[in-house]
Amino acid sequence: MTIEAVKEVLFWCGIINMGLLFWWLLFFVLFHEWMYRMHTYWFDMSVQRFDAIHYCGMVLYKMIMITFNWVPYFALMIMI
Repeated sequence: MTIEAVKEVLFWCGIINMGLLFWWLLFFVLFHEWMYRMHTYWFDMSVQRFDAIHYCGMVLYKMIMITFNWVPYFALMIMI
């Protein structure tokens, strides 16, 4: 696999991950009440805890995406 191919894979992985994160945020904003009802059917939690869990999940997902997709991609961009 060439460096150009690795760069392209990292770029598209980053784009797909950003799309998934955007989809999660959009779904969370537009269908918050439905998601909350669905989750509290299985787990007893307050709205604040539910929001905090999703916010922390989005932050963790974004940090992992930056660390494993965008940092290597930009490092390869600088290298070549």
